[in-house]
Amino acid sequence: MSTVQANIQLEKKLNTAAYVVSAVVLLLVGLMRRYKIDVGIDFSFLPPVHASLNALTAVILLFAFYYIKNKQIEKHRRSIYAAMLCSALFLISYVLYHFTTPETKYGGEGLMRTVYFFLLITHVVLAGLILPFILLTFTRAYTGQYERHKKMARWVFPLWLYVALTGPICYLMLRPYYPL
Repeated sequence: MSTVQANIQLEKKLNTAAYVVSAVVLLLVGLMRRYKIDVGIDFSFLPPVHASLNALTAVILLFAFYYIKNKQIEKHRRSIYAAMLCSALFLISYVLYHFTTPETKYGGEGLMRTVYFFLLITHVVLAGLILPFILLTFTRAYTGQYERHKKMARWVFPLWLYVALTGPICYLMLRPYYPL
């Protein structure tokens, strides 16, 4: 079997894994609003962790962009691995938090309420939509399909960056309404 054939087979397997992971995450996110699990542990410390992980992801993505623009491929690759790790840690802790902790309601009014909900809705929708594409973009690079990776990354990167930036902004706007 040639390397190209092996890469195509690997890509198919990784794409399937990307779709399964995306579906599981979306299912969990849908369920966590409806069901709460009492584990006897207070996870109220997690929202600033979530915001920090998202902010760190955004910074790392900017480094990854800088590195690829300067043809520093290995640094770009390591940055993307780090961004994906931060995003994965965020997702795990986010789901844990929302399955175990009552939802905090935004209490602002007027224009700030509109801004908050615009950011929140676009953040949530784009986070749900972009996840499989982040994974597929990664798969294309991982399997050596750099031109296909580059084409996809051109539009996946800014959306992932937007999601990573709006998460901490939404947290900061919601922070005054968290229970003490």
